[in-house]
Amino acid sequence: MTEKETVQITDTLEEQFPGAITRDERQGYDGYIVEAAKLVEIAKSLRDDMGYDYLSSVTGVDYLPDDKMEVVYHLYRSAGGPALTLKIQTPRDDSVVPSLVSIYPGADFQEREAWDLLGIRFEGHPDLRRILLWDGFHGHPLRKDWQEPFFEAEGKPFKSRWPQGEIQRVEDTHPFGKNVHYPSEFTPEGWTPEGEAALYSSLGKIEHGNGNNNKGFETDHIVVNLGPQHPSTHGVFRMVVTLDGEEIVGLKPVMGYLHRNHEKIGERNTFLMNMPFTDRLDYLCSMSNNFGYALAVEKLMGVKPPERAEYIRVIMAELTRVVNHIWAIGFLLNDLGAFFTPMLYVINERELILDIFEAVSGSRMMCNYFRFGGVARDIPEDALETIKILVNERLPRKVDELDLYLTGNEIVQTRAIGVGVLTKQQALANSAAGPVLRASGVPYDIRRADPYSIYDRFDFDVAVRYNGDVYDRYLVRLDEIRQSLRILKQAVETIPEGEIQTGKSQYQARVPAGEAYGRVEAPKGELGFYVVSNGKPNPWRYHVRAPSFINLTPLEEMSMGQKIADVVAILGSIDIVLGETDR
Repeated sequence: MTEKETVQITDTLEEQFPGAITRDERQGYDGYIVEAAKLVEIAKSLRDDMGYDYLSSVTGVDYLPDDKMEVVYHLYRSAGGPALTLKIQTPRDDSVVPSLVSIYPGADFQEREAWDLLGIRFEGHPDLRRILLWDGFHGHPLRKDWQEPFFEAEGKPFKSRWPQGEIQRVEDTHPFGKNVHYPSEFTPEGWTPEGEAALYSSLGKIEHGNGNNNKGFETDHIVVNLGPQHPSTHGVFRMVVTLDGEEIVGLKPVMGYLHRNHEKIGERNTFLMNMPFTDRLDYLCSMSNNFGYALAVEKLMGVKPPERAEYIRVIMAELTRVVNHIWAIGFLLNDLGAFFTPMLYVINERELILDIFEAVSGSRMMCNYFRFGGVARDIPEDALETIKILVNERLPRKVDELDLYLTGNEIVQTRAIGVGVLTKQQALANSAAGPVLRASGVPYDIRRADPYSIYDRFDFDVAVRYNGDVYDRYLVRLDEIRQSLRILKQAVETIPEGEIQTGKSQYQARVPAGEAYGRVEAPKGELGFYVVSNGKPNPWRYHVRAPSFINLTPLEEMSMGQKIADVVAILGSIDIVLGETDR
């Protein structure tokens, strides 16, 4: 945001809401602190009058020493430009914030997450239940005074491991061998899962006589669980579906079965320790995960990678996009009933790209390649030559073949066209990102809308389709592969010689106090890392804006009125990875 725009927004908001909004004057911080009672009004004005129609991220932060909680909102204009950041501060012992779901429905799951992990209650939220932890979990684990049963220390490295070197699993010292903690009054026999009751009541478990009366008979609404163990849920994921015959009249996604509290681990780790942990989020796209986290910490450190490192980063990120999208298309065709033939066809190309990742990072999937201020090692010359052959010769030909085999296929078109429609307005309102957003007619791509790294140097088009159905979500990924190949052709031809790291390699990053939000256009959409530093070796707050998680927000809207078989295709067209959804 330019200084002129900042002054204009500040003047407008302060004039419209006197005393309710002030600049955040903390050193290293940005944005505006808003009075809680005025949050909904201010958000509505920003959306309707100032064009901030896209709520990207909602983050809760526990400032224990100051005895307060903070909720941070990152708002954007879909027309492009940097973030406008709003913040609400509340007392820790009475942390209540107005819900923004009525203004930005995309806040739904994110507010539930902040309640689940931090205990921040969002007043007026239509369905405030736990979302990542099981219903009987004791406490809110991202609060700074919450300690796990075998708590050793606030941050790593733990002294028992370094320098003493006494390696042991703390669970092994416990007679039950489990790192769990239950409330003192808890018994498995006496526990009632209140969350399940709330889940089913929110759907209306059985409604008699509301069925297909236009067909001459009455039916009951019934509830069917798809998952959590199911071959078509793309992992351990559950959809609770209310059916009228075969027609979907209600759907609630249930996640968290794979949750491992990635962010709690991230706040125990040092800044540098977190880089390989980002690989485990979207485990198909570790290079993109590295990229987003590196950008956030580099903003705090005030460092910029050398030119060659920037080119290498872009090359790895775009190869990752190709890998993800061909994989997504293969899985989608599985969901449509093709049973592995397209998947086996694209896996050859994926393996060739993974060969490149292995050559530069030493690993095929968990690459741990980016570093603050650059990359871990240079790209070998023979690997660069292989990339040139792939992007100039083999991959364009293979993408054309994939297009030829699938796009005009009668079964693909019948199962995908007009199915799972998400309108432009719904996509923006629900904070959809990436191909899901662009297939609904919103040409929003962070590489163009708010450029990072050196993306502003490359000639490429933002892939966009306008029908918002399963078919267009397939087509937009095909389009994006071709645009990635355009970027790659330019990058491999113009990559300069030079250093790959600013300064010396670090075993401990010195990160000044402050906050930063680093975001990238990952293959599945906006992947953002909100990081708060207090000047110590470990992040005070480490939050991931996970596109797989937020893109599930409009799943119910996309599925209403569709058949039960269609919901499998709709979920496949969103392209989620549960490691990123659940974290």
